[in-house]
Amino acid sequence: MTLQEEITRRRTFAIISHPDAGKTTLTEKLLLFGGAIHVAGAVKSNKIKKGATSDFMEIERQRGISVATSVMGFEYRDVKINILDTPGHEDFAEDTYRTLTAVDSVIIVIDGAKGVETQTRKLMNVCRMRKTPVMVFINKLDRPCKDPFDLLDEVERELQIRVRPLAFPISNGSTFKGVYNLYEKNLSLFTSDERQTADASTVEIDDLASVELDRYVGERYAAQLRGDVELVEGVYDPFDRDEYLRGEVAPVFFGSAVNNFGVRELLECFIRIAPSPRPSTAETRPVEANEPKMTGFVFKIHANMDPNHRDRIAFLKICSGTFERNRNYLHVRSGKQLKFSSPTAFMAEKKSVIDFAYPGDIVGLHDTGNFKIGDTFTEGEKLRFTGIPSFSPELFRYIENADPLKFKQLAKGIDQLMDEGVAQLFTSSLNGRKIIGTVGALQFEVIQYRLEHEYGAACRWEPISIHKACWIESDNAEQLADFKRRKHTNMAVDKHGRDVFLADTSYALALAQENFKDIRFHFTSEF
Repeated sequence: MTLQEEITRRRTFAIISHPDAGKTTLTEKLLLFGGAIHVAGAVKSNKIKKGATSDFMEIERQRGISVATSVMGFEYRDVKINILDTPGHEDFAEDTYRTLTAVDSVIIVIDGAKGVETQTRKLMNVCRMRKTPVMVFINKLDRPCKDPFDLLDEVERELQIRVRPLAFPISNGSTFKGVYNLYEKNLSLFTSDERQTADASTVEIDDLASVELDRYVGERYAAQLRGDVELVEGVYDPFDRDEYLRGEVAPVFFGSAVNNFGVRELLECFIRIAPSPRPSTAETRPVEANEPKMTGFVFKIHANMDPNHRDRIAFLKICSGTFERNRNYLHVRSGKQLKFSSPTAFMAEKKSVIDFAYPGDIVGLHDTGNFKIGDTFTEGEKLRFTGIPSFSPELFRYIENADPLKFKQLAKGIDQLMDEGVAQLFTSSLNGRKIIGTVGALQFEVIQYRLEHEYGAACRWEPISIHKACWIESDNAEQLADFKRRKHTNMAVDKHGRDVFLADTSYALALAQENFKDIRFHFTSEF
């Protein structure tokens, strides 16, 4: 296959939602219909002992939530699909925002009973900023839900995007009958209780006027569906793929991921209309996917995907050209030429070595501590991709060693976990104590749990009062030295040795900015 053919057949997308809307369950069912797994795991179920494929970390299985983005690739009808399942919990939003820089489109999952929730709005804002095309999957129709038209209005109003239903449900809750596919003009009725495999039988009805419909769903529901579909066709403009690709309209599907309703329709339509890899933005120029030379950037680092080997994996998104195993590439930040003998493709934590990767693919590179989030690899050009967010932490605690014999394990664990970008490490200039800053409180629990279970190191947290961490720099060396001397008790250095001012109140920060005009205060760690 030519490079262009490989690009055309790729779809790289993220699944995002508010916690508990059913994002990881939908990921499981897409893998199931794609033939990548044969039995779907449940996120929360005692009957099924198999956990969700994408929730591969021990803490995710215990909590029933996703705390890290996982990457899964599979082939379906000669289309190469790369799914990134992201955490829904707001405490891990930074990981999700970064993941959105590596995808070409997004599927938003919404709970049919709860409608649009806070986290969904925030994530939609990021998609809007990046003009990322979005599809909406309204989930959990096997439970009592809001009226479908009310839900469509809510999505339009809350997410500020026009919608176009491409599937429509027949009732919901205990009387839920199935989904009519407006895109294919047919009806799928699931008559099987087979929920964990893709063997559920479907009934195809091409004409809504046929009496067959009344026989399957009853006269009342058949009449309701005919009325609903007529209303949809009358109220909404015909679906325009170009508008979807520009991020102006969102196709909407209905279903129940846990019961396999509506998932196949979503997948079939997705591979037909979703974009193949799009241009990426670098500081100097846009990078087109079909350029012959390889470029790519690291958007995530994950420590201990295999706890037995203490390995660290850097996730590289290929933006253009062909990535080849054992070929030299320029690591732009260090200026070194590096080659990789065992680049991997992912199926959550399962990995397989690959020889080639194409734009849109996510490649795992073994990392011994050389890489940072945002690093670029090219065939020689000095490029830097933009828009990879990193936030100033909002919560701070001292981290203390709870077991003096495990000092080395704790130091190594902190070092590796901080490189993942989930939290930031600061060392106080006053007393040399280590301070961890995070965006959400749950991250402290996850760090403590992973230090203990992956590194055998026990830690404890102690309170510290900090309002904001900001990186400082100045061309006026004298003023900078004076500032550091006066604010000695509030100064720290980050993991990369840069000066950080830990302001204890908003007033102290405003006063510092006012009194030291030549100092630049940065609230993200990219400058």
